[in-house]
Amino acid sequence: MFQKLTKRNQKGFTLIELMIVIAIIGILAAIAIPNFISYRRRSYNSAANSDIKNAYTSAQAYFADSPTGSVSGTAILAAYGFRQTVNVTVTPSGTQSTLQIVTAHGSGNRTYTADSEGAITNN
Repeated sequence: MFQKLTKRNQKGFTLIELMIVIAIIGILAAIAIPNFISYRRRSYNSAANSDIKNAYTSAQAYFADSPTGSVSGTAILAAYGFRQTVNVTVTPSGTQSTLQIVTAHGSGNRTYTADSEGAITNN
Protein backbone atom coordinates (compact mmCIF):
# COMPACT_ATOMS: atom_id res chain seq x y z
CA MET A 1 0.00 0.00 0.00
CA PHE A 2 2.82 2.43 0.88
CA GLN A 3 4.49 1.76 -2.43
CA LYS A 4 1.35 2.82 -4.28
CA LEU A 5 1.41 6.28 -2.62
CA THR A 6 5.03 7.00 -3.50
CA LYS A 7 5.76 7.00 -7.19
CA ARG A 8 9.18 6.65 -8.66
CA ASN A 9 10.84 9.49 -10.59
CA GLN A 10 8.79 12.23 -8.97
CA LYS A 11 9.73 15.63 -10.37
CA GLY A 12 9.59 19.00 -8.61
CA PHE A 13 11.56 21.44 -6.53
CA THR A 14 12.75 20.86 -3.03
CA LEU A 15 12.03 23.31 -0.25
CA ILE A 16 15.67 24.44 -0.20
CA GLU A 17 15.61 25.27 -3.91
CA LEU A 18 12.44 27.31 -3.50
CA MET A 19 13.90 29.19 -0.53
CA ILE A 20 17.04 30.05 -2.52
CA VAL A 21 14.95 31.40 -5.39
CA ILE A 22 12.89 33.54 -3.01
CA ALA A 23 16.08 34.86 -1.38
CA ILE A 24 17.50 35.82 -4.79
CA ILE A 25 14.28 37.61 -5.73
CA GLY A 26 14.37 39.47 -2.40
CA ILE A 27 17.95 40.60 -3.00
CA LEU A 28 17.12 41.83 -6.50
CA ALA A 29 14.09 43.71 -5.18
CA ALA A 30 16.21 45.32 -2.46
CA ILE A 31 18.53 46.64 -5.16
CA ALA A 32 15.89 47.63 -7.73
CA ILE A 33 13.34 49.47 -5.57
CA PRO A 34 15.64 52.30 -4.34
CA ASN A 35 16.91 52.80 -7.88
CA PHE A 36 13.36 53.00 -9.18
CA ILE A 37 12.45 55.59 -6.54
CA SER A 38 15.53 57.60 -7.47
CA TYR A 39 14.60 57.51 -11.17
CA ARG A 40 11.07 58.70 -10.40
CA ARG A 41 12.34 61.59 -8.28
CA ARG A 42 14.70 62.62 -11.08
CA SER A 43 11.83 62.58 -13.58
CA TYR A 44 9.72 64.77 -11.27
CA ASN A 45 12.59 67.25 -10.98
CA SER A 46 13.02 67.21 -14.76
CA ALA A 47 9.35 68.06 -15.20
CA ALA A 48 9.75 71.10 -12.92
CA ASN A 49 12.91 72.13 -14.79
CA SER A 50 11.16 71.79 -18.13
CA ASP A 51 8.19 73.83 -16.91
CA ILE A 52 10.41 76.70 -15.77
CA LYS A 53 12.08 76.85 -19.18
CA ASN A 54 8.72 76.84 -20.95
CA ALA A 55 7.28 79.43 -18.54
CA TYR A 56 10.27 81.70 -19.15
CA THR A 57 9.84 81.39 -22.92
CA SER A 58 6.13 82.22 -22.63
CA ALA A 59 6.91 85.19 -20.39
CA GLN A 60 9.37 86.53 -22.93
CA ALA A 61 6.74 86.16 -25.66
CA TYR A 62 4.31 88.12 -23.47
CA PHE A 63 6.88 90.85 -22.83
CA ALA A 64 7.55 91.10 -26.57
CA ASP A 65 3.88 92.07 -27.01
CA SER A 66 3.57 94.07 -23.75
CA PRO A 67 6.98 95.47 -22.72
CA THR A 68 5.49 97.43 -19.80
CA GLY A 69 3.24 94.60 -18.61
CA SER A 70 3.73 92.41 -15.58
CA VAL A 71 3.21 88.70 -14.96
CA SER A 72 1.39 87.67 -11.81
CA GLY A 73 0.04 84.23 -12.62
CA THR A 74 0.06 81.39 -15.09
CA ALA A 75 -3.05 82.59 -16.96
CA ILE A 76 -1.03 85.15 -18.90
CA LEU A 77 1.63 82.54 -19.67
CA ALA A 78 -1.03 80.06 -20.82
CA ALA A 79 -2.26 82.63 -23.33
CA TYR A 80 1.24 82.56 -24.82
CA GLY A 81 1.50 78.78 -25.15
CA PHE A 82 2.57 77.63 -21.68
CA ARG A 83 1.12 74.31 -20.55
CA GLN A 84 1.69 73.46 -16.93
CA THR A 85 2.60 69.87 -16.03
CA VAL A 86 0.38 68.09 -13.53
CA ASN A 87 1.62 68.44 -9.91
CA VAL A 88 4.14 71.14 -10.82
CA THR A 89 3.57 74.49 -9.14
CA VAL A 90 4.61 77.48 -11.20
CA THR A 91 4.76 80.92 -9.58
CA PRO A 92 5.68 83.73 -11.98
CA SER A 93 5.89 87.35 -10.84
CA GLY A 94 7.35 90.65 -11.92
CA THR A 95 7.94 92.80 -14.96
CA GLN A 96 10.36 92.24 -17.78
CA SER A 97 13.30 93.54 -15.72
CA THR A 98 12.21 91.96 -12.40
CA LEU A 99 10.85 88.64 -13.60
CA GLN A 100 11.11 85.73 -11.23
CA ILE A 101 9.62 82.28 -11.84
CA VAL A 102 9.66 79.50 -9.25
CA THR A 103 8.71 75.88 -9.99
CA ALA A 104 8.61 72.70 -7.96
CA HIS A 105 7.04 69.28 -8.40
CA GLY A 106 4.94 67.99 -5.54
CA SER A 107 6.87 64.69 -5.44
CA GLY A 108 10.28 66.10 -6.37
CA ASN A 109 12.96 67.34 -4.04
CA ARG A 110 14.18 70.43 -5.91
CA THR A 111 12.88 73.94 -6.46
CA TYR A 112 13.91 75.84 -9.57
CA THR A 113 14.11 79.62 -9.86
CA ALA A 114 14.54 81.65 -13.05
CA ASP A 115 15.41 85.34 -13.07
CA SER A 116 14.80 88.05 -15.66
CA GLU A 117 17.97 87.07 -17.54
CA GLY A 118 16.88 83.44 -17.90
CA ALA A 119 19.40 82.01 -15.45
CA ILE A 120 17.94 78.96 -13.73
CA THR A 121 19.11 77.92 -10.28
CA ASN A 122 17.97 74.94 -8.25
CA ASN A 123 17.64 74.51 -4.52
